Amino acid sequence: MNIVNARLRGREGLYRIELAGERIAAIAPQQAPAEAGPGDIDAASNLVVPPFVEPHIHLDASLTAGEPAWNMSGTLFEGIERWSERKALVTFDDTKARAKKTIDMLVEHGIQHVRTHVDVTDPTLSALKSMLEVREETRHLIDLQIVAFPQEGIESFKGGRELMAEAIAMGADVVGGIPHFENTREQGVSSIRFLMDLAERSGCLVDVHCDETDDPQSRFLEVLAEEARVREMGERVTASHTTAMGSYDNAYCSKLFRLLKLSGINFVSCPTESIHLQGRFDTYPKRRGLTRVAELDRAGLNVCFGQDSIVDPWYPLGNGNILRILEAGLHICHMLGYQDLARCLDLVTDHSARTLNLGEGYGLVVGRPANLLVLSAPDDYELLRSQGQARVSIRGGKVLLRRTPARVERY
Repeated sequence: MNIVNARLRGREGLYRIELAGERIAAIAPQQAPAEAGPGDIDAASNLVVPPFVEPHIHLDASLTAGEPAWNMSGTLFEGIERWSERKALVTFDDTKARAKKTIDMLVEHGIQHVRTHVDVTDPTLSALKSMLEVREETRHLIDLQIVAFPQEGIESFKGGRELMAEAIAMGADVVGGIPHFENTREQGVSSIRFLMDLAERSGCLVDVHCDETDDPQSRFLEVLAEEARVREMGERVTASHTTAMGSYDNAYCSKLFRLLKLSGINFVSCPTESIHLQGRFDTYPKRRGLTRVAELDRAGLNVCFGQDSIVDPWYPLGNGNILRILEAGLHICHMLGYQDLARCLDLVTDHSARTLNLGEGYGLVVGRPANLLVLSAPDDYELLRSQGQARVSIRGGKVLLRRTPARVERY
């Protein structure tokens, strides 16, 4: 299979991409538009990119909003309470069915790499067992990383340390944490040191829900960054949310950014969820409740966008479209300047792939897996402006889906 008349990000002109089996065999410039041969795909002068990446979602909780009750305050902490109630109703089959339905939504929007946080503050570890099966059963659709996520804490939840260790032994890929939810600051700090020790022993990646609060005194990010720096694990460590950074004063942030650069850790922001959950204790002025995405990006730190939730106790909406998140995030983070718009797909492709540590398993490079998308626009700016979509998704050299654009008839 070949793709002709393709545009590539950061390059001029049209290109022909040759696929051989499950790999990219060649990428060559075209001198002029070409006619697609039998079995070829005509990109029609639109972008071809690696697949979109979902770096932060909770598949085990998806599609549970309102069961058994709605989060009426819209706060993070009531969401955790509602989920604690829903966990009592969770079954192995229920989790699998909801996760697979949600994965189908993601795939329909061009996502082929997913990192999901799975709640392991459950002595039965039922959700984790279910998601381990889902990981195997959906390999033809996505590459799935599973985070052992202690939703109710490591130190504050009875047997939390043992459950985390068991989850990693069972096959979770990433060690998680939630230090700002622990009962005391001391427990938050010890939870970070515990999870970093566990990751170092097991060789796993790290992704911590860190300072997901408007509290300017919630400062576990500095602890996580310093642990990553000292252990030289920065590229393997992700700080998710870090919304308290939106409430830090600039004097503290100037010091913090020095440490963040030294640590080399990654960041995930979930803009639609954060702007919904945060700022709930403000009247006016009301905080946006996001981390400093633009500042992190301009400081050379790796930051990307995630969806976080799809119809669950923390966020009642969502449809799997990461481009919806990208558009909202750029608005919320004051990133609608032309330079940001011209490279905005970084936030849902290359930066996310770096966060997931995908390495040579990702990218439009000869010899790498033939996983790619044909989009509906010629560049980043026009894709965002037109609210474009993935027209074709290819995985392992085979077409995973085709989308027929909506047709409008004018009279």
